[in-house]
Amino acid sequence: MQTRILTGITTTGTPHLGNYVGAIRPAIEASRRNDVDAFFFMADYHALIKSDDAARIERSRLEIAATWLAAGLDPARVTFYRQSDVPEIPELTWFLTCIASKGMLNRAHAYKAAVDRNTETGEDPDAGVTAGLYMYPVLMAADILAFDAHQVPVGRDQIQHIEMARDLGQRFNHQHGREFFVLPEALIEEQVATLPGLDGRKMSKSYDNTIPLFAGGSKQLREAIMRIVTDSRAPGEPKDPDNCALFTIFRAFASEAESEAFRSGLLDGLGWGQAKQVLYERIEADVAPLRKRYEAFMADPAAIEVILQEGARKARAIAAPKIAALREVLGLRPMRTAATSMGRPDPSPKAGRAPRLSSFRDADGTFRFRLFSAEGEELLLSRSFADPKTAGAMQKRLKSLGADGAMIQTRALGMVLEIDGEIVAKTPDYRDEVARKQALGQLRDALDQLAARD
Repeated sequence: MQTRILTGITTTGTPHLGNYVGAIRPAIEASRRNDVDAFFFMADYHALIKSDDAARIERSRLEIAATWLAAGLDPARVTFYRQSDVPEIPELTWFLTCIASKGMLNRAHAYKAAVDRNTETGEDPDAGVTAGLYMYPVLMAADILAFDAHQVPVGRDQIQHIEMARDLGQRFNHQHGREFFVLPEALIEEQVATLPGLDGRKMSKSYDNTIPLFAGGSKQLREAIMRIVTDSRAPGEPKDPDNCALFTIFRAFASEAESEAFRSGLLDGLGWGQAKQVLYERIEADVAPLRKRYEAFMADPAAIEVILQEGARKARAIAAPKIAALREVLGLRPMRTAATSMGRPDPSPKAGRAPRLSSFRDADGTFRFRLFSAEGEELLLSRSFADPKTAGAMQKRLKSLGADGAMIQTRALGMVLEIDGEIVAKTPDYRDEVARKQALGQLRDALDQLAARD
């Protein structure tokens, strides 16, 4: 079974060396594992909370997408999309907003920090606090829950947001009596490298001490490295590698043998200017091929747009059926039938016409079953079961689900039915999205009718 891992990248800045070593490179490496189903998205809705500079956000979206693709992200292997291209995310945000307690949101770190700053300066506690900042945790929960992510890589300061996402997902599941949402776990990677910046502090845009990854080319990379603050020890004097920003950065790019050679050079009195040149050459060896790809992507935004639109299509193929199921359980259903006194459609079939299950034995000796509509159209074909009792037990579970209890996911031109997180049956492939949508309605009606008879 694959573990679905979801990572968001806020589109408010230009990627730097620390972003590459600490987030981009390890995330791309993880996405290449066969046991990982990776989702990467550009959090441009989140960016609106932090910046009102439209040009900056637009530029950042392009630079970040180009950076991840140039660094080796394979859009055929992962789901890579813009948050703003998936309308199901803001819709789910509203569904979750309606069950989110104000007390929980009052405890969010970002909001509390803003209130504390205002209080310290004698301002009104909520001065300058937007509803966007206040609701940030709910939007983040929707980002995660829409795709049933199992793990979300975050820093320790973001653990609270994952806990809030779990709380909202659990609350919704409890209110509606079934597991609509997978409850995510925070993935804390203790070994992720944190690079020092030009002044020795953590490399961060907040400190204005970053080394650009691609921006400005090799010239700006070298100029930035030459500005790294060092001590006053002269050439010939031993340097302390363990308290040296140059060595920390070098080690993030070099092999063990290269790192040992650089360490020895510093201990033997290598001058700071020479050491910075060695560091530049080592980083440039890794970055130059990536920069060439980055510049090609930056020169062809239309190619990136195609990739992101395909990523959005893949993302929506998962999110749309989930939102459809949530709409059903929340009462936002199409008006196919008259509502009962309890507010639910009457699933009773017309006399003599009802959906049915049909069991059969495959040529390999395993057992399967089909679900047919009242009109005799095949709606589902089950997976294979080793014995008839197991197949019969699964049919019994299917009869008890009803449309509200069914987890139906879109796959290519068809759909699959999941029970307890496992794919149990699949539909035929349909000619287009309209036919698939119509088939989804038929399947839900059939499940409701089966449940009414059970």
